[in-house]
Amino acid sequence: MYTRRTLRRSRTAAGLLAAAALLASGCSAGGSTAADTRSTTAAQAALAALPHATPSALASYYGQRPSWRACGVPGFQCATVRAPLDYAHPEAGDVRLAVARKKATGPGKPLGSLLVNPGGPGGSAIAYVQQYAGVGYPAEVRARYDMVAVDPRGVARSEPVECLDGRQMDAYTQTDVTPDDQEETDELVEAYRKFAEGCGARSAKLLRHVSTVEAARDMDIVRAALGDRKLNYVGASYGTFLGATYAGLFPDRVGRLVLDGAMDPSLSARRMNLDQTAGFETAFQSFAKDCVKHPDCPLGGRGTTPEQVGVHLKAFFRKLDAHPVPAGDADGRTLGEALATTGVIAAMYDEAAWEQLREALTSAMKENDGAGLLSLADSYYERDASGRYANLMFANAAVNCLDLPPAFDSPRDVEKALPAFEKASPVFGAGLAWSSLNCAYWPVRATGEPHRIEAHGAAPIVVVGTTRDPATPYPWAQALAGQLSSARLLTYVGDGHTAYGRGSSCIDSAIDAYLLRGTPPAGGKRCS
Repeated sequence: MYTRRTLRRSRTAAGLLAAAALLASGCSAGGSTAADTRSTTAAQAALAALPHATPSALASYYGQRPSWRACGVPGFQCATVRAPLDYAHPEAGDVRLAVARKKATGPGKPLGSLLVNPGGPGGSAIAYVQQYAGVGYPAEVRARYDMVAVDPRGVARSEPVECLDGRQMDAYTQTDVTPDDQEETDELVEAYRKFAEGCGARSAKLLRHVSTVEAARDMDIVRAALGDRKLNYVGASYGTFLGATYAGLFPDRVGRLVLDGAMDPSLSARRMNLDQTAGFETAFQSFAKDCVKHPDCPLGGRGTTPEQVGVHLKAFFRKLDAHPVPAGDADGRTLGEALATTGVIAAMYDEAAWEQLREALTSAMKENDGAGLLSLADSYYERDASGRYANLMFANAAVNCLDLPPAFDSPRDVEKALPAFEKASPVFGAGLAWSSLNCAYWPVRATGEPHRIEAHGAAPIVVVGTTRDPATPYPWAQALAGQLSSARLLTYVGDGHTAYGRGSSCIDSAIDAYLLRGTPPAGGKRCS
């Protein structure tokens, strides 16, 4: 699930995948009856807290003191912190975690460290803090907190999972995810198999140990290494799952936690992707209503209904499926249905990208120029101009396929679920359903199951939900707030993925007051 893909700023984020990054997403949904039965049973159980005392086998990890050095962006320091590859067998070796910080600038009493995570899984927290949080968070927050980020194990600078080279990824991202016949279905399955085999071959040792539980335990080691008694944290999208998992494991060490664009850990992969599919449809409906108000909307003019806009877009996708259009790409890529769909979905994360999407659709539909949509898709996949991909999508699949059993076990399972997905989104449903098949071929069995997180004994935790969030639908925030024993739900009535720092003074002031003074918003507070 991938988060915070705000195109105006971001490095990724959409995040978050978050969200069903089509072919590359590991966030599955839709599965067999047996899988649903397992998840329903597991959802009755809550994540258990770990013992208060630090096990002696982990003492050397908790006793670390980082050696900080200047790095990259002025004002930032970087260090490496060790964590056990396998918490059940700490003697088996280490994972080296990359950490970056920007010290509190003052004035005011220092409040310790504030860890931030932009989501994914697979988003680089270090890139996020250096490019945005460490310079863009409110000045008073930066004055009193050391802004800190750790790339989770398997991500970016922390021993990244690797799977395919650039050319292989180009082929993978262009694979048709709405197969029309058995031949195309076989090609899609083969693409998933090659992706999984590449991850297994290049990252065999790490692939079994990139779960969210392990990443949350790593954060506690980082907390100790920073010298903080409790963890202060802002997580977006998947970062909310990571933060909630930390709270469930270490409730007595929870400081001030903000979980923005919340995920529901009790959901099966099937239900999660089905909910996301509906979320993207909701976001698309908002885009469609806005688009037809503008004279340059290529999907219809005033009086065109959102449903008609969807029909026009789907017809355009079908046309691209048969006849891709030129995209001015130096590597010879053209714009087909798969990349065009990714480009449209990328713009659903942030209403500020709607104008860019209108222009890109106009160029592709009326001028036979797919460059604009290809650029949106490349941003989503974190592909640079030289054809290199960040490890975002590799880590995304690796974490998600380990955290939950696969949504679908076979193409036949997808076919059975297609009506439900297409009902949830006539435009995106089929593609998102087939995209949920990828974990079926993963080389490592899932170690996680759906579960509740209650975190009894934790200090107040602020859970934030946006009513028309495409990637983390609002009911997920309501569900997580209902599970966490100390949660306060803060609601943003609006569009886009996540809420903090996206233009609502009501949201920002409520979160700032919590971070700076420890005063959580009243439960049920709503902003627009």
